[in-house]
Amino acid sequence: MNAPSNARPASDAAPADAEVTAGAAEPAGVVEASDDVLFRLAPISLWLEDYSGVRAQLDAWRADGVTDLRAFLFEDLARVTHCASLIRVVDVNDRTLALYEAPDRFRLLGALDRVFRGDMLAVYAEELVQLFEGSPTFSSQTVNYTLTGRRLDILLNGRVLPGSERDWGRVLVAIDDVTERERARRAEVELDAYARGLFDHSPVSLWVEDFSGVERLIAEVRACGIDDFRTFTDVHPDFVDRCMSEIRVLDVNNATLRLFRATDRTELLLRKHEVFRDAMRQPFREQLIDLWNGNLLQQREVVNYSLDGEELSLLMQFSVFPGHESDWSLVQVSLTDITARKKAESYLEFLGKHDVLTKLHNRSFYVDEIDRLQRACLAPITVVIADLNGLKAANDARGHAAGDQLLRRAGEIVAAATQAPNRAARIGGDEFAILMPGADSRAGAAMIENLRHLTDLNNQYYGGPALSFAMGTATGGAGADIEEVARRADARMYEDKRRHYAVERDHD
Repeated sequence: MNAPSNARPASDAAPADAEVTAGAAEPAGVVEASDDVLFRLAPISLWLEDYSGVRAQLDAWRADGVTDLRAFLFEDLARVTHCASLIRVVDVNDRTLALYEAPDRFRLLGALDRVFRGDMLAVYAEELVQLFEGSPTFSSQTVNYTLTGRRLDILLNGRVLPGSERDWGRVLVAIDDVTERERARRAEVELDAYARGLFDHSPVSLWVEDFSGVERLIAEVRACGIDDFRTFTDVHPDFVDRCMSEIRVLDVNNATLRLFRATDRTELLLRKHEVFRDAMRQPFREQLIDLWNGNLLQQREVVNYSLDGEELSLLMQFSVFPGHESDWSLVQVSLTDITARKKAESYLEFLGKHDVLTKLHNRSFYVDEIDRLQRACLAPITVVIADLNGLKAANDARGHAAGDQLLRRAGEIVAAATQAPNRAARIGGDEFAILMPGADSRAGAAMIENLRHLTDLNNQYYGGPALSFAMGTATGGAGADIEEVARRADARMYEDKRRHYAVERDHD
């Protein structure tokens, strides 16, 4: 390295350019040239410098007991500046003048403070350490500037010339211009940093994964002559689990850590078996089937799990990186959290099929279920119809809030009495139905008895007006029209309701 800006090296008066003399033409085609001509015309920037002052200073410090020159110099960088001021530039060659855009050597040497500037002291200190530790050579990479102010990235190599080992009076410094290489390297670093920033700070979860193990397993299956992969995974469900275990996660971004409640990448990767499990298996099987069919760009809804156990609904987009189509060794997966949307959809679906007040299924579901059971041709089938007694009187006497409370209580009773495969629904303002596929008339009678028992218990728990149902049941055999069965149950319910109100009138 040459000297830093705040310690400009001195320059000796340079000798006049040596004359070029032609030597004897032995052997033919070879022209003798003096050392001075070789120096002048060398295609690389050369500096001839006198380091004798530097040698004397280093020897003095060594005599004073300095053993760790690096620590000594960095303790006070003014010591580096002082050493730089002891360097004397003896001569420079023509390539140096061209490189530093100087019209002549005198103007270059007179403007070294513009050439050697910026943060160069630390670099020069390392050169001094190399010399101090006994090396006849030193090297560094740093920045200089031309006389017009253009930045030069340089690779510097220096050597104490033979015969000057004792006093370092003649040191040859070669400077290689690596500006374009360094500009390309910095551009690449900036591009990498930009790409890394896009990855790390993307608002969606990004994963970089290695699917080569999955590709190998699928290739082995194909080599065995399997051509129906869907059936194969039906028969061998463990194959899906094997493929899932072969996924290698190479990197994840910050949004992934937040989404899965992980403190860092290490924790997430160590616990990835908690992320990919249970409901993830079926969509992953479909993903494998797509890969089997050559679909390397996929999108589907999946389920993963956060590290605190929350089920996450996600939109997954999967892509094999270009150039890795043969082994799937580099793929990117993006995950968009659609949990809130799926919950909203589920709630809307719930509202579409359920009664908000009682939480039972609504009439729309009841009609669809009758159609489904009719197509299924299940026999026998029993229908129970229950109608809440006294709802209008409660609304008139105590207000609709009291009536709603009675309906909620009725819903609790009906729900408690109904177990799968039976289905219960609120089919009118105060009317409920229970569909009982595969149940005979005795099961229907038992259902009515259970409803009466649960009603008695409910009345003991709640104060206010007592709850009661008018109920009817009917059963149909094979080929029966379920709607007709429900009408018969409804008619029997009204018979029971007339008896209920007749008893009330007799008591009044």
